[in-house]
Amino acid sequence: MKLGGNKKMIRTMQRLIITGILSALLMTGCATTQLTSAWKDPAYKGPPHKIMIVGITKKPVNKRIFEDEFVRQLKAKGIDAVASYTVMADRKQGDHEVIAMKLKEQGADAVLITRLVSKKTVRTDIPGRFTVIPSSYGTWRDYYVYGSEVIFTPGYTAEDEYALMESNLYDAGSDKLIWSAASETELLGSDQDQIKSYIGVMVNSMAGQKLLK
Repeated sequence: MKLGGNKKMIRTMQRLIITGILSALLMTGCATTQLTSAWKDPAYKGPPHKIMIVGITKKPVNKRIFEDEFVRQLKAKGIDAVASYTVMADRKQGDHEVIAMKLKEQGADAVLITRLVSKKTVRTDIPGRFTVIPSSYGTWRDYYVYGSEVIFTPGYTAEDEYALMESNLYDAGSDKLIWSAASETELLGSDQDQIKSYIGVMVNSMAGQKLLK
């Protein structure tokens, strides 16, 4: 084999490795949510017939995306739901009397309130590493001249940020807590991706607790 062919093969292998690394990074760009705890009142005889969704957030646009997505996923599971922003002003979201009145007007027998509890940052030290790409071993001359190509990936410190969220489901008539869940969502990608990831886990938890039809 010609020496020029060895160089071409090495460059091709390097491109493949770099492409693989980039693909892996893109795949990890999706938001992920992990349920950390969940509780249900064993005396509750539900499921609820209609749930009002109240998302407590500083960004109005995120509140709307959040509540709409919760409504969509709950309806897909057979539970009627209404987004609070469609029936009351954002400035009234902390007013208990207004929420109670809107629950009655909408015929909702439960209210789901979600808030961001806190955020945390996890730091991980990633050591550097060598990746050895052997040259062609077709002849001893090729091996002697080129030996091997070595790619060094330097070490770095990765910082992953997580949102600690809490969702509580209350009975509209008694105000009693029916169900509560806490979770961690890794903050990757867009706000909309994170919201969908979180809500999917919450709805599945509610289904697992027999709170949905």
